[in-house]
Amino acid sequence: MRSPALGCRHVVQCQLLPRATARQARSEAAAVRMAVAPPSFAFVFFPPATEQGQVIFGKNSARPRDEVQEVVYFPSVDHSPGSKIECTYIVIDQVERTNAVVLSRPAWLWGAEMGANEHGVCIANGAVYTRVPAGKTEALLGMDYVRLGLERGSTAKEALDTITSLLEKHGQGGNYYEDGSACHSFQSSFLIVDRTEAWVLETIEKYWVAKRITEGVVKLCNKLSITTHIDAEHPNLRKYAQDQGWWNDVQEFDFSKVFSLPNEEVALSPCSNQIGNITPQAAIELLRDRETGVLVDSDFFLTTASMVSVLPESSSSSCVYFFTATPDPSRSIFKPFIFVEEVKLVSKAQSPSYGNEDPAKTEPRFQSKVDRQHELYKAHEWALKVIDSEEDHGQKLKETMLDLEKQGLEAMEDILASKEPVDPAEVADLFYDCVDTEIKFYK
Repeated sequence: MRSPALGCRHVVQCQLLPRATARQARSEAAAVRMAVAPPSFAFVFFPPATEQGQVIFGKNSARPRDEVQEVVYFPSVDHSPGSKIECTYIVIDQVERTNAVVLSRPAWLWGAEMGANEHGVCIANGAVYTRVPAGKTEALLGMDYVRLGLERGSTAKEALDTITSLLEKHGQGGNYYEDGSACHSFQSSFLIVDRTEAWVLETIEKYWVAKRITEGVVKLCNKLSITTHIDAEHPNLRKYAQDQGWWNDVQEFDFSKVFSLPNEEVALSPCSNQIGNITPQAAIELLRDRETGVLVDSDFFLTTASMVSVLPESSSSSCVYFFTATPDPSRSIFKPFIFVEEVKLVSKAQSPSYGNEDPAKTEPRFQSKVDRQHELYKAHEWALKVIDSEEDHGQKLKETMLDLEKQGLEAMEDILASKEPVDPAEVADLFYDCVDTEIKFYK
C-alpha cells in the first residue's frame, strides 16, 4: 500500500530538505546544512482510522548520514534514595524506580530519538524552528527528555508531566550533533502516545504548550502545529510572549502564530479523520515513502532508523514494537520487540562502548570520532552495496529482505489479536533472533 492511500500526501509540506536533483560535493555546503534542524516525521493513527481498533505509532529518525543509531533495552530498576543519573550533558536527580524501556538512539548520546516502555507508552522527539534561538549551553537534550519520559511515566499523561516538570527545572540545550566544529541546538517537540490518548508537546526554552488527541490522525514535523486549541501550558508562557512584544491579551492566543518564524506556515495536524483500515504494514509503507519526503535522503541527512508501534485496545493484549536499527527504511527490515520478563539483550544491534574515553564525554567534546558501527549496521551496509551495485542480485536480495519482514509481521498478527498476555518464553528472544537471522542472511 502506498502512502497516498493513507490520505497524508500533503506531508510534503513538512519536508525541509528535498532530495537533491544533482549531487554536489558534500563538503561545499556542509556548514550550511549542519545549521539546519534534522527533518522530523512522526505520526499516530487512532481508531476508527485503524483496521482492528489499534493505536499505531510511527517515527522516522532523520539524522546526519554517517551517524549510527542503535536499539537498546533497559530493564526496570529500583534506585537508592538520593541517586543521580548522568544524562548526555548534565547530571540530575534519579527517581526511586524506572520503567523498562526500549530505545532507538544515536549511539553517542544518553537519550533517544524514539522509544517505548513496558506500559505501552511511546514517545518521538523532533526539532522545531521557532523565532526563539535555541540554547547552546549544555542542559537536557530533547532526546534526553524522550528517555526520561519513558522511564518515569506509566501513561502518556504521566510522561508529559515528567517532561514538562523537568523542562521547567533544567531547560534544554546543547549540541544535537556529534560535531566539534560548531554547536547545533534546536527547540523540541514531542509526540507522546499510549493506548487511549496522545499528547503533542511543543517547547520554547523552558516554556511549553500541549494538545490532547484521542481520535483521527496526528503527525509531527519541524513546524509548530498547536494554534488556539491548547489543553495544557506553562503558567508563564503568555506573560513571556507579552514581555517579548509578540502578543497582547486582547488577541486570541495562537501559540504557533506567536512563536513561529516570520512567514512560517503552520504544520498540518491532524490529517483527515476519514482514513480507515490502517494496518501495521501500511504504517511501515508510509515511513518508506521517499517521494513525499517522509523518508529523508539528502546530501547531509538520511533516515537513519525507523520505528512502528502497535498498541491494542485491550490492556491485557501485548503491544508490539518494530525497529529497523539500520538506515533507510525502504531498504531495511522492521523487526518486532515485545516487553516480557528477562528479555534477551541484543548486543549485535548495540554500538561499542568507549566509557569515559568517549569523545562525546571528554571535554572539549567531539574532538575526534570513534567507530560506532554495530554488527547489524555493518552487515546492512554490505547489503546496501549489493543492492546498489548488482541489479539482479540486489533486487533478489531486497525481495528476500522484505519476505523476512513479512514473516515477522504475520507472526505478530495472532499476538496482537489475542486478549491474553503473550507467553514470555515464546518472545523473550524475539528481537534477538530477528537480528541474528538478518545478519546470517546477509552473510
